Amino acid sequence: MKGKIKVYDFGRYNPHSDWMSAETYINHPNFGLLFRVCLLEDSRELFTTLYAQRLFFLVTVKKEDLEFEPITRSDARILLDNRLRSLRRSGQSPELSQLQAIYKQTFQ
Repeated sequence: MKGKIKVYDFGRYNPHSDWMSAETYINHPNFGLLFRVCLLEDSRELFTTLYAQRLFFLVTVKKEDLEFEPITRSDARILLDNRLRSLRRSGQSPELSQLQAIYKQTFQ
């Protein structure tokens, strides 16, 4: 899906250093508010539906557009596992502990 989508950032947002201190939401026209689970790469992020957390989307930022790719719950879990593994290797403990909490809340 392409088009104009509203993005809501609450708190400070810097995707390269302090990205977990902000809660980021995207207003999807069909599924309502999506909550950002984590940043995967510079232009890719994992989002889920705000309330049920059963539908997951890989959101890619391209210039002024956002592209939504629906993914399965198991694929989302694998992506989050990979991100956690990367954070463990790099020793980024504040982000790691926050993402572990999100993992536990979402998948356990």
